[in-house]
Amino acid sequence: MSQGSLFCFGYGYSADALAKTLDKKKWNIHGTKRESLVSKDNNSNIISFNGYNPIPNAKNILMDMSHLLISIPPSPEGDPVIALHRSDIANSTNLKWIGYLSTTGVYGNSGGAIVDEKYLCKPTNARSRRRLKAEKDWLKLFYDFGLPIHIFRLAGIYGPGRSAIDSVLNGRAKRISVPGHKFSRIHVCDIARVLAASIKKPNPGRIYNVCDNESASGADVTLYACELLGVSPPPLINLKDAQLSTMARSFYSDNRRVDNQRIKKELSFDFKYPTYREGLKSIYKALV
Repeated sequence: MSQGSLFCFGYGYSADALAKTLDKKKWNIHGTKRESLVSKDNNSNIISFNGYNPIPNAKNILMDMSHLLISIPPSPEGDPVIALHRSDIANSTNLKWIGYLSTTGVYGNSGGAIVDEKYLCKPTNARSRRRLKAEKDWLKLFYDFGLPIHIFRLAGIYGPGRSAIDSVLNGRAKRISVPGHKFSRIHVCDIARVLAASIKKPNPGRIYNVCDNESASGADVTLYACELLGVSPPPLINLKDAQLSTMARSFYSDNRRVDNQRIKKELSFDFKYPTYREGLKSIYKALV
């Protein structure tokens, strides 16, 4: 018996993890990818969406959905899903749950202090400011139409194929010394499990931080990955000497620790990978 129909705007890493978490016998799952990715995908439930043109027949497609996940990042022009399909979503009477994947970057720089969902957001870069604007636009659908919007502020995502283990193996790993600076992280499997827990216990209008129990420096995480692999770690280098992209460098401009008590208390959430150690160890064991 079908439990629900999920449509994912942006069927990527996190959406795929959620799809694998849900019972395939009870869920019908659909989604979008960029045209170049759809052509490589044999899944007939995946359709093309470029963020500039609306999905054909979107009104009828979305009317049949009970759950909606949005993981497409906003562009400088705004959130493409809201821009092109706001009315389609607002008129979808069967929706029981809508999840918008945002980022903890909306908090900005707390100087290393702990931030929870009540912390005043002061994003420090354009990318995070766009995210905060998109959050507000999605929450407006909750306030204006009573739609079951949930905001999930994700920490740094890692998992199979996207981890410090992979960076070490492909020779791209760096150990950058920034005294006192730490990142929060979340394994993609636990993202999916948080979303599934929220689907079972919806609370429209709610915002959730999604991160594991231990923030840590990137240098420490890389060191642990090297220990698992039995290889020498790359040398520590100063941030000013590191050859980083503008985006990668921007991650070091903010320093905060993210509080995850709300998902534990309200969703009764228990981590499969409570710190990066358990997560990296699982990734390593899958390789050997």
